[in-house]
Amino acid sequence: MSTSSGEVRALETPGAPRGLLLPDDVPPSGGAPVLEPRARSQWELILRRFLRHRLAVISLIVLVVLYIVVTFPHIFAPYALNPKNLPLSAANHGPSLKHLFGTDELGRDQTTRIMYAAHVSMTIGIMVAIFSTIIGTLVGATAGYFGGWVDQLLMRITDLFLIVPGIAVIAIAMTGLANRHFPIVGHVSTVTLIIAIMSILFWQTIARVVRGLFLSIKEKEFVDAARASGAKSGRIMFRHILPNVVGPIVVNATLVVAFAILLESALSFLGFGVRPPAVSLGSMLSQSESAVGTKTAYLIYYPGLVLLLIVLCVNFLGDGLRDALDPQSVKH
Repeated sequence: MSTSSGEVRALETPGAPRGLLLPDDVPPSGGAPVLEPRARSQWELILRRFLRHRLAVISLIVLVVLYIVVTFPHIFAPYALNPKNLPLSAANHGPSLKHLFGTDELGRDQTTRIMYAAHVSMTIGIMVAIFSTIIGTLVGATAGYFGGWVDQLLMRITDLFLIVPGIAVIAIAMTGLANRHFPIVGHVSTVTLIIAIMSILFWQTIARVVRGLFLSIKEKEFVDAARASGAKSGRIMFRHILPNVVGPIVVNATLVVAFAILLESALSFLGFGVRPPAVSLGSMLSQSESAVGTKTAYLIYYPGLVLLLIVLCVNFLGDGLRDALDPQSVKH
């Protein structure tokens, strides 16, 4: 008996009870129905590729846990930092169960100080990555999409920023502007000043990358179709082209996080970075440079190891995101 799709038909296998009806998608042999494989979305493929990168997954977990801990040091820190009440009797005690990372020359618990310092360093890295990526993406997208004199002007400005010695500019700015009073914002902390200067100085790389991608993608057929349908330039740039360059932008942002943390640590070590009462991993290293080779060498080891851990995890996360967001990846 013949049936159309969705109807039932009689089971005519030998030995089977006559009149038994089955749906069309069940084979007469009684096997399981054949199901079409479900098509995965682009984000599901990205997540699957990322989860295969074990180092990246572990790094992400470590960074999330570490950031939660250092963001709420008043909850997780074993001691409180009170500059008016220094336990000098506990000065220069080595690592122990009471003080896991020891104490400094003023009796302050190093574990607590590292938590506060890591929070400042990670905040600087994340904020610089966000602001510099936004600036670079806007400049690169505008230059790549419009081309012509707009492209030439923006790229010459980008080249000008590329030749500026960043460390020297930051050092001069920190010397001349730190702790100054500004009419609009009042006193600006050194942390805010470092974030602002780094964000202004280090957006050129992503700008050049985004410009190149926009120059290529704006010639695609779907962009011509959007333009023919009456879409304005802003919609084409941010709704049609920009989603196709998210991968390089995200990867670059992770690299900027690590670069900003290392640069801030170098500046603090040289005396041009975060200033008291704020503390960063770089300033802790700077304050403990005389401890190398002495019994208090732990004062420089533990902040250095935490800094190394953060930078390594950020770099591994960037590698995993690069592989996951690569549209040419063959690992599905």
